[in-house]
Amino acid sequence: MTHLVSVLVQTPAHSQLAGALTYRSELPLTPGTLVRVPLGSRELLGVVWEPEPQAATAEVPPDKLRDIGPVLSGLPPLSAHWRQLVAFAASYYQRGLGEVALAALPPQLRELSERQMQRRLGRKTAPTPPIDAQATVEASVHLSAEQQDVLARLHASQGTFVLFGTTGSGKTEVYLQCVMQLLRTDPQAQAIVMVPEINLTPQLQARFQERFAPVYGENSVVALHSGMTHPQRLRSWLAAHSGAARVVLGTRMAVFASVPHLKLIVVDEEHDPSYKQHEGARYSARDLAVYRGRLEGARVILGSATPSLESWYHSRPAAEGGRYLRLAMPSRIGADAQLPLVRRVDMNHQPKRAVFAPPLLAAITERIARGEQCMVFLNRRGYAPVLQCTACDWKSACPHCSAFRVFHKIDRTLRCHHCGYTEPVPRACPECGNLDITPIGRGTEQLQEHLTELLAQVRRPGSVTPERPEGLPVAIARIDADSTRLRGSLQSQLAQVHSGEVDVLVGTQMVAKGHDFRRITLVAAINPDGALYSSDFRAPERLFSLLMQAAGRAGRDATIRSRSEMWIQTFHPQHPLFDALKRHDYPAFAAQQLQDRRNAGLPPFSFQALLRADARTQEVAQGFLVAASAAATGQLSHLPGFDRVTLYPAVPMGMQRVANVERAQMLVESPSRVALQTFLNHWHAVLHATRQSPAGKGLLRWAVDVDPLAI
Repeated sequence: MTHLVSVLVQTPAHSQLAGALTYRSELPLTPGTLVRVPLGSRELLGVVWEPEPQAATAEVPPDKLRDIGPVLSGLPPLSAHWRQLVAFAASYYQRGLGEVALAALPPQLRELSERQMQRRLGRKTAPTPPIDAQATVEASVHLSAEQQDVLARLHASQGTFVLFGTTGSGKTEVYLQCVMQLLRTDPQAQAIVMVPEINLTPQLQARFQERFAPVYGENSVVALHSGMTHPQRLRSWLAAHSGAARVVLGTRMAVFASVPHLKLIVVDEEHDPSYKQHEGARYSARDLAVYRGRLEGARVILGSATPSLESWYHSRPAAEGGRYLRLAMPSRIGADAQLPLVRRVDMNHQPKRAVFAPPLLAAITERIARGEQCMVFLNRRGYAPVLQCTACDWKSACPHCSAFRVFHKIDRTLRCHHCGYTEPVPRACPECGNLDITPIGRGTEQLQEHLTELLAQVRRPGSVTPERPEGLPVAIARIDADSTRLRGSLQSQLAQVHSGEVDVLVGTQMVAKGHDFRRITLVAAINPDGALYSSDFRAPERLFSLLMQAAGRAGRDATIRSRSEMWIQTFHPQHPLFDALKRHDYPAFAAQQLQDRRNAGLPPFSFQALLRADARTQEVAQGFLVAASAAATGQLSHLPGFDRVTLYPAVPMGMQRVANVERAQMLVESPSRVALQTFLNHWHAVLHATRQSPAGKGLLRWAVDVDPLAI
């Protein structure tokens, strides 16, 4: 008997084949089964899917049907909950089902034959140690009163929780305790723990391995992130899919991990914009985690010292419409639980062109003399953002982007951080021949060089550790995307900081969050003013979070906590943001920001989507957007709630040109999420038709970004 099965395959974005394809099969196949199917001249990995209701009665011409290929029979089918998560993500974020489903699977699954898969599945795992080891592990853990209270409330309730814990309050230990309680009470339960960036995964994995490997075996904790090799990702995915891995640690991709017995999801640093995917399916892993928790009846913990304003708003009291339960841990762990003292340096009263204010330089020198460490934070890599000719005003613009090429002194190059175009620094101005080409602004390379000059006469004090012999010059290290390009370089540099070999650490946001530096007592933020008056309404929220996280790197060791400080060099010391930061008063800052957004009708009091278009000329890109807007007004005005949807005019994107591609966008906004989603779902077909019309001629691509983080 021949059966017709629906199969999802990886199709190009906005392909007309975005739905399931129909194939013939001699055997009935369970939805979620992984198979190989022919498509054109290729054989692709596919996922058997539930047929569309209208497709059940549709008659498919027999000559158009093709036979299904090999079935990966050794793998259990992907669960109904997983398929429902994929379907929701595809619908909400306006992407194809196949695009979302196949992108969530490890790439190597597409390459292995049935025999190779069987061989991998046949490999034996290490035996699990006796469960009695758990008592030994738990005996060494001492919880604060705040941690105990939070854990009691977590275990007493279900749903989504916002864990509002200051830096150093012990949020990670709360995560560990929650997972431990879960695994102890349910022999099959699994958990997903997410972090915003790859570089935070190794240290978290080490803590979870230390806690759970003696109890549940080495394979009980696995990682999932894009920095892993294909075989590593496949190994972790198979362990999670089979249930052998009890804890899955990873970045945003982990939200799609196949975890059949999911009972807990932790989103650490949930405010971080890295949880939003900006290419392909533009999903928010944090929001999908909340949806998946509701779908599978799992607890969801959104942890942060500075929760996103959306999460903060949804965790207001239930009587006011709050949907999440807010749990607070306002104190740091330890007897002396004070937070770093925040000092504002008014740069208007400092020497002109001073990179480091004299009081800050003196404070850094004092810390070095005591054998302590300092961290200097500037969220801009390279030596200088731009080179400029003093004679003709030439600047190091990128010929392919609407951006300047950054001067990297270490290899004497001008490098575009958007398209990657790189060339040597010219000996003279390319336009007028002037030899005087001057760097404008500064990056982490320049800060490291300048600090080395300023501290050239300073010597280390008597030996504090074997790694810090006395009498040597001050060791200044730099950690940013340039200094950590080679595999393993980030781990080795962080190890030098932890061991005490480094006196001053200069870095970008890579070092400002998540790291447990025990010897740092002073953190300095250089020139944070750029975000204070940005056109991006989210800029103040991001700046406050970043500075709060950076401040949290100081004083994490209780023995030196009383001397911990955060120095902020600013030309606007009286700005309300810095006032709230000085008091470590995130609730006051959030209340002010939410009131401003309410007055302006911005998220979370409205819902947004962006239609983006790429073309070789700005006229073509904007022409497509204008035509799409006109078509929506003419064809969709009958939709319920259409009068609550606003389509704004098409405009160039902030970064208008990247790699010789012109980019434009159009904002769609509504006070109703339902009205916006209804409009977007019907607009999708209109956009496909507009793409095929004369207005789409010359268009390279278009994309819908739901709940955008940058406008």
